[in-house]
Amino acid sequence: MDTYTLKTLNAERRARRAAIIVTDLGDGRDRIVREGDQVAGDLGAAIAKAFRTGNSGSVEAEGRTFFLNAHLPQPRLVVIGAVHISQALAPMAKIAGYPVEIIDPRTAFATPDRFPDVALHAEWPEDVLKRQPLDSYTALAAVTHDPKVDDFALKAALDANCFYVGALGSRKTHAKRVERLLALGASADQIARIHAPIGLDIGAASPGEIAVAVLAQAIHAFRSRGLDASASAPKSKSILEKHDA
Repeated sequence: MDTYTLKTLNAERRARRAAIIVTDLGDGRDRIVREGDQVAGDLGAAIAKAFRTGNSGSVEAEGRTFFLNAHLPQPRLVVIGAVHISQALAPMAKIAGYPVEIIDPRTAFATPDRFPDVALHAEWPEDVLKRQPLDSYTALAAVTHDPKVDDFALKAALDANCFYVGALGSRKTHAKRVERLLALGASADQIARIHAPIGLDIGAASPGEIAVAVLAQAIHAFRSRGLDASASAPKSKSILEKHDA
């Protein structure tokens, strides 16, 4: 790998952006492809798959052999709300390989005793996300049921193109949320990306079951990136309506 390629790759990694080093095994030449760059033909299809899966390997395209060395940021989960669902969700996500951060300005809830070994911020999302911006390799789950806490984070997640954005609440609650987000400048297309009610429709009732539904939905959203939009679009659900405040 030449110096320019290495410097470019390191810059992409520091910025939490995905990149693939494409090496022509015939002549040994390298080039970097960033996620979103347009590459045509069979090689482009192979690169798109590598971005989606994170798997490196050799591919045959255009009568040549290439090695694709994929460098993807580790997906992470940011949870807005230090509630019972979050207590169950944090250890599950960690086991699944998703580092977790919990943000909640309510100091009675955001305590180390309730969230041991979890990155915990007893601050307003505005302050935390200014220091640690969201990105496209972040999933965000808003579960406080408090617009003063959830709404800013949801708008920030939509603007950052987070791969998953979920929000707790019934359809009635979400309809009011939509009005507030539109007032904050979110577009209809952005709002359509929100999974609300949050979680796969598995009939979840307890906080632990809801946490399973949320994590499964986030994983599906991550693994279906780059596929047909209908594969990962939010589905109409009735789950969690009884949890509406």
